[in-house]
Amino acid sequence: MKKLIVSAIAMLLTLSTFADEGMWLLPLLKKLNLADMKAKGLELSAEDIYAVNKSSLKDAIVIFGNGCTGEIVSSNGLLFTNHHCGFGNIQALSSVEHDYLKNGFWAMNNAEELPAPGLQVTFIRHIEDVTKKALKGVDESMTNEERSEKVTKNVENLKAKMEKKYEGKSITIKDFFGGNQYFMFVTEIYKDVRLVGTPPYAIGKFGGETDNWMWPRHTGDFSVFRVYAAPDGKSPAEYSPENVPYQAEKYLTISTEGYKEGDYAMIMGFPGTTTRYMTSYEIDKMLTVDNPNRIYIRGERQNILKVHMAADDAIRIKYASKYASSSNYWKNSIGKSRGVEKLGVKGQKEAQEEAFTAWVNGDPKRVEKYGQALPLIKKYVEEGTPYESDAQILSETIFRAAEILNASTTFYNAYRRTEDFDKAVGAAKKFYKDYDEGVDRLVTCRMIEVLREMIPAERRPQSLAVIDTEWGGDVKAFTENLFETSLFANEQKFLGAAAASDVALFENDPALAIMKDASALYNDLLAKVRPLKADYNKGHRLYIKGLMEMQPEKSFYPDANFTLRLTYGTILPYSPADGVEYKYYTTINGVVAKEDPKNPVDFTVDEGLKRLYAEKNWGGYADADGTLHTCFLSTNDITGGNSGSPIMNGKGELIGLAFDGNWEAMSGDIAFEPNVQRTINVDIRYVLWCIDTLGGASWLLEEMNIK
Repeated sequence: MKKLIVSAIAMLLTLSTFADEGMWLLPLLKKLNLADMKAKGLELSAEDIYAVNKSSLKDAIVIFGNGCTGEIVSSNGLLFTNHHCGFGNIQALSSVEHDYLKNGFWAMNNAEELPAPGLQVTFIRHIEDVTKKALKGVDESMTNEERSEKVTKNVENLKAKMEKKYEGKSITIKDFFGGNQYFMFVTEIYKDVRLVGTPPYAIGKFGGETDNWMWPRHTGDFSVFRVYAAPDGKSPAEYSPENVPYQAEKYLTISTEGYKEGDYAMIMGFPGTTTRYMTSYEIDKMLTVDNPNRIYIRGERQNILKVHMAADDAIRIKYASKYASSSNYWKNSIGKSRGVEKLGVKGQKEAQEEAFTAWVNGDPKRVEKYGQALPLIKKYVEEGTPYESDAQILSETIFRAAEILNASTTFYNAYRRTEDFDKAVGAAKKFYKDYDEGVDRLVTCRMIEVLREMIPAERRPQSLAVIDTEWGGDVKAFTENLFETSLFANEQKFLGAAAASDVALFENDPALAIMKDASALYNDLLAKVRPLKADYNKGHRLYIKGLMEMQPEKSFYPDANFTLRLTYGTILPYSPADGVEYKYYTTINGVVAKEDPKNPVDFTVDEGLKRLYAEKNWGGYADADGTLHTCFLSTNDITGGNSGSPIMNGKGELIGLAFDGNWEAMSGDIAFEPNVQRTINVDIRYVLWCIDTLGGASWLLEEMNIK
C-alpha cells in the first residue's frame, strides 16, 4: 500500500510538470508562469499581456454574446469570432429570401453592416484578487449556512462599494478553487454589435456533425462582427443609427507568416466549465447517469429535427441554431464518456484520492481539518443522484425540448407581470419566428414518451397522469389534443388571446398546467438536493485546499468558470492510436477531397472555393509550401467558452482562431491528457483568404494591421 501511495503522489507531481496544462489567471502569470512561457518562446512581458494602468492584450479579448470569446482586430472595433459562435445571430438575420446561413454575407461598407438584436460584447477592464475581503470573518468552525451567509454578505457589500467606484461599469465577483479564493472583474458591456460578414455554410460549418470534435479538420469556423459605441466612439450605448464604430485602444496584429512544428502558441479567452478536481464518485455518476440521460434524450429530439430540416428550407433556418446547440453537447457527452473510460481517468482519480487519504491520515491535525472532505462528496453523489437524475430528465424533455410548454410559462409570466402587454407580444413574435407547430407536435409527443419511459408514474408531473386515466396511455392522442386546445400552439392563437388584454384567458391552458406541475416537481427535487449540495461544496472546497497543501511545490490553476484565462503550449501533431500519425495542419486540398454528394449537409464544397482551387488562386495567403492551409493543432488547454479565442504566436500576433478540441481527449474537462489533447484552430490565412479573395470584402483588410 505504501508503494502504491508513493507511486500515486509521483504520478500527480509528474502530471503537474506538463506546462501545456492550465487555464491561468492573468494577474498571476508573472508569479507562476512567465519563466516557462519565455522558455517556450514568448517574447512579451507580463505587462504586455495584462496591465492595470495601460492597454495590454487583455483589452482586445472580449466575451462574445453569453458563451463565446472574440477578439478586436482593428481600431474601428472589428471583431473576429467563430462561425458557430455567431451562428444564432446569423440565423436570426436570415430568411428564405436572404439565406445568410447558406450563402454567406459580406458588408461592403459600414452602412451595409447588419444590427444583431440582443447581441452584446463584454470587455474586461480590471481584475483584482479580493479573497481577504470576501472571506473576512469566515472560519472553518462555521456551519455551511453560516459560512455561505457571511461570504454572500461580504461579496454584496464589496460589489456595492465597487459599483460606486467604477460608475457605469459592471462588477462580477467569482469564487475559485471551490471557494478558497475570490477575484473581482470590472467589465464594460457594449450592446450595439453588427454582423459584418460570414462565410457560406459550406465553409463555416464544413464537416458539420460528422467532423465535430474530429481531426483532420477543414472548417472555416469564423465570422466577423463590429462593436459600435456612442457618438464619442468610446461609451457603451444601445443600438442607434447615430452610433459609430468603437475606437479601440488595443487590437491584435495579424501575422500571415505562418507557423511550424514546435512553435510557441498561446490562447486567451473565456473557458466555460471544467471539473479537473472531480472525484471518482462523480465520474461514476457522469458515466452511468448524467451522460446517458443527455445522449438518449437529445438524440431522440435531434432525429426528428434532422428529418424535417432536410426537407424544408424554412424549417432548416428556424431550427439550425437550436439543432447545433443541442447536438454539440450531445456529441461532447458521447466523446467525454468514451475518453474517460478509454484513458482510465477514473483510475487516476482513485489514485489521487488514495494519496490524499493517506496524507490526511498521517497527521491528526490534518484528519480534523480535511478528514470529512471525500466522505461529504461521496454522500452527496450517493444520496443526491436519484433526485438529480429526475431533474435532468425533466429539464431535457419538458423545459428544453418541448417548445410549446416552455413558451407557455415564458409568455404567461411576462403577460401577467407587466401592464405593458406589448412587451409580452413582442417576445412572442420573436419566438414564433423560429417555431414550427408541426415539428413541435412531433418533438413534444416524443419527449413525453421519453419522460414516461425514464421516470416512474409516481414521480412524474401530475398533469401527465391523465394520459393513462383519460387517454388510455395514448401519448400521441394526448399531444394532439394539447396542441388543439392550447393558446400557445401557434402565433395566431396567442396573439388573438393576447389582444383581449385578459390574463385570465391563459390561466387554465393545458400547456401551462403541465409546466406548472413540472416546475413544482423540479423545484421540489432541487430542494431535496440542496442540503446535500451544501455538504458537497464544503467537501469540494476542503479537498482542493488539502491537495494544494499536500503539494506546495505545484502551481495550481482553478477550474474554468467563464473568466478570462490564458493557456500556452506549442504547435504539435499527435498519434491517436498505434500506427496512426496526424500532421499538425490541413490544407484546402482536404476540403475538395472531402466532397461527398451522399452527405451534402456536411460535405458540400462551396462553388466559389472550387473555382479558386482550380485556378490555384491563393490570393497571397499560401504557406511557404505553396498551399493554402486551413486548420492547425496546438497543445493549448481549452474548453467550451474558448470558442472564438485568438491563438497567438510568441509576439502576441494573431495566427488563428480556436474552435474545437479533439475526439481522443474529450475527457479533457476532467483530466488533461498531455499526449493526445489538442486544440483545433482555423488558420488566420484561410480566414483572410475567405474574406478577401473569395468574399471580395477587401475593404476590411485595409483597417487591420496585417504583418
